[in-house]
Amino acid sequence: MSTLKYHESPFSPGQAIVDHTIGAGDGWMHLIKAGQTFRILDIEGTQAADTLFYDAADFSNRYCAQSTIRRQGALYLTTGTHLISSEGDTLLTITADTCGRHDTIGGACATESNQVRYSLDKRWMHACRDTFMLQLIKWGRGASKADITHNINFFMNVPVTPEGGLFFADGVGSAGTYVEMQAERDVVALVSCCPQLNNPCNGWNPTPLRFLIWD
Repeated sequence: MSTLKYHESPFSPGQAIVDHTIGAGDGWMHLIKAGQTFRILDIEGTQAADTLFYDAADFSNRYCAQSTIRRQGALYLTTGTHLISSEGDTLLTITADTCGRHDTIGGACATESNQVRYSLDKRWMHACRDTFMLQLIKWGRGASKADITHNINFFMNVPVTPEGGLFFADGVGSAGTYVEMQAERDVVALVSCCPQLNNPCNGWNPTPLRFLIWD
């Protein structure tokens, strides 16, 4: 397990070139250019931000959980973590983090997993994979369901037991908590403000997320 690394940002929200807020259950997709800094801010606290990153020039070169874990030798993401792609490239580097650690093994909620984990009637509840698909359709440019791979869950708490099991625990973010990344190449961020109501990852009450970008 990695040591918690709290590190505040020098950037001021008033100087951001992008400042966008989405509601609980909504999604957002945006280009982040090389050298720009991208912040995800948990407005009210304990809200999971399910996130995927893609090389803007080649969507097949996308965030890879296995490569990221292997490269840093730790399960959790925090300040200093390099987010590695399926081709071994660094997509972004986490440069500030007031949460301390983030999950990349719990995956995104889906209608199928809601049914299996919770009950048959939960299948019809909205899920992050639905949000991902809606955003990819809007984005166009040939992106499809095949481009939805294993994601990061910023602010989500998924402890791993000594036996290798995992479980969903209360979120670790508080109101105003943020994580910030510098893009090492042009990347596209795809984020779902998780709508999950069946486990404590969102404090049983999904809330908005805010996104900021600086040159």
